[in-house]
Amino acid sequence: MSVIYILLTVSVVVGVTFFVIFIMAVRSGQYDDDYTPSVRMLFEDELVKEQTNTTKQTKTD
Repeated sequence: MSVIYILLTVSVVVGVTFFVIFIMAVRSGQYDDDYTPSVRMLFEDELVKEQTNTTKQTKTD
């Protein structure tokens, strides 16, 4: 039964260690996206649809 307590303690320590390493990596900018902004200008060819006023006026107005 004491093995379970040791395994739970070790797993919690490993989990907390990986979480702290992950937070340190995120704060240091390791996951910042450096590639997409340089490529984004190549894909900005979207057509802008103009809104047209399609109301029809009749001669009786």
